[in-house]
Amino acid sequence: MVESFLERIEVDVEKLGGKPVIKGTRIQVALILELVANDMKTEEIVKECPELPPKDIKAAFMQLV
Repeated sequence: MVESFLERIEVDVEKLGGKPVIKGTRIQVALILELVANDMKTEEIVKECPELPPKDIKAAFMQLV
């Protein structure tokens, strides 16, 4: 299961200087973690970024493992 989450994250020096992002977007993993750390719920994040499914938010957390 961890592998499937890691497949949703990409690091490319051509995108945002190599910072981890959700694959196919320019949404940084760090941004997702910051939003959650500031008490934003998954549903609220998805509402603000509809191109970001809940499984991508979970993938951001899996990067920490």
